[in-house]
Amino acid sequence: MKVLIIRTDRPEAELGVFEDDKQLAYKKWTADRQLAKTINHEIKEILNKSSIGLEDLQGVIVFKGPGSFTGLRIGMAAANALAYALSVPIVSQSGERWIADGIKRLESGENEKISVPEYGAAANTTPPKK
Repeated sequence: MKVLIIRTDRPEAELGVFEDDKQLAYKKWTADRQLAKTINHEIKEILNKSSIGLEDLQGVIVFKGPGSFTGLRIGMAAANALAYALSVPIVSQSGERWIADGIKRLESGENEKISVPEYGAAANTTPPKK
């Protein structure tokens, strides 16, 4: 099973392509405030580097947090859009073994259909002005 992994919870974003538990390609880059501009280009590059087309992907694993609100939101949006457009399963995972655990979940047939982030804290919203 060929899967794309996405992690965007911190300033350094990560992408990878795995076939079963074998890493075919991996990239880490300082995305910081440029994540929304760079993530789609970086996904295209890592797939090209591993000679895999979008149509070859069979699943998406995305890191669900905790972490940066904006980073997680952008990564989840990209992951959900890809999974939906390609009609492939998606799972979100956290923890140190997030990739291995995500691969196991996909191989067992799990599909969240829409992944949602876990920010690690309650929202801190400002009350509206009167």
